[in-house]
Amino acid sequence: MDFNLTQEQQAIRNMVREFAAEEIAPRAAEIDKTGEFPLDLVKKMADLDLFALPFSEEAGGAGADYISYAIAVEEVSRVCASTGITYAAHVSLGCMPVYLFGTAELKEKYLRPMLRGEFLGAFGLTEPNAGSDAGGTQTTAVLAGDEWVINGSKCFITNAAYAGAVTVTAVTDKGKGTDGISAIIIPRGTPGFSISSNYDKLGLKGSNTCELSFDNVRVPKENLLGERGRGFKQFLKVLDGGRVSIAALSVGIGQACLDASIKYAKQRTQFGQPLINFQAIQFKLADMATHMELARTMYLKAAWMRDCGLKYGKEASMAKLFASEKAMAAATEAIQIHGGYGYMKEYPVERYFRDVKLMEIGEGTSEVQRMVIARHLNS
Repeated sequence: MDFNLTQEQQAIRNMVREFAAEEIAPRAAEIDKTGEFPLDLVKKMADLDLFALPFSEEAGGAGADYISYAIAVEEVSRVCASTGITYAAHVSLGCMPVYLFGTAELKEKYLRPMLRGEFLGAFGLTEPNAGSDAGGTQTTAVLAGDEWVINGSKCFITNAAYAGAVTVTAVTDKGKGTDGISAIIIPRGTPGFSISSNYDKLGLKGSNTCELSFDNVRVPKENLLGERGRGFKQFLKVLDGGRVSIAALSVGIGQACLDASIKYAKQRTQFGQPLINFQAIQFKLADMATHMELARTMYLKAAWMRDCGLKYGKEASMAKLFASEKAMAAATEAIQIHGGYGYMKEYPVERYFRDVKLMEIGEGTSEVQRMVIARHLNS
């Protein structure tokens, strides 16, 4: 059992860490304040081949492993969670369905441009009445000749306003339950396909979150991903990889909370000595450090299992559940350590607190993760 990163993994981590510190970190507070989508940073990430990391060279990728990609997500999220979730959603949810299930033609038309950063990708799963119950999808797609005619809506979709195409789930065979759901690619600009970004969010202000509407949207029947009726099983597979990335994102935020808390505790003096000398503060820091180290190890294990071709759904859910909840706890403790200053925007921990909450909700809530884990234990 080797816990050391390979030389390539270390090089990728160091490269992303340097880029994040020099390019993203100085703008993180302003991105949160203005809600600006940092398109220039996204393009720079593409230039560094970060979007291409976990994809084969044959598909136009960089040929790296999923561990390297997850590490990159952590490093970006450590300085700016908005940029981190933009990155994670593009790779795990935007690109991965096309990579795993698309035909050679679809990969050439959509995947390669997404890996190069010519446009972002998005995954339309959640609906107003189908959140945790993703099998309750109400969007429909009817085959009419050589085209799918799509009607319905999606909500809370990341990156959609900057996506060249969105993969959506839709009911293609009514009466078959989850076996009647398929995944279909809808290009941006298709008549009847509208995108709006009107959410006023608690955190992740620099992340693009959209509502999608489909009014008799017509796309070629060749835009179907994989087999008809396999969409539900496809997105379950996609979500496993996405949960690993959300675990890594959570660790990035949690580590930022720990770093900020250590720095503040060393500088802040009360009762004639630095806060870090007090056992109450030391215990908080020790717990935060322990939890982040365990969460990091868990997401790396899940990523390693994926790279080895092993079943990793249970481990992905465990990593996502533990990392997100402990990162949320770390953010709470970071504000407590900072005291009144932690409640002010002058210090970054209040941003971390707002950003990290979504990690317990997106890619399946904590409750859903516990359901998934329990099902694995009962199988």
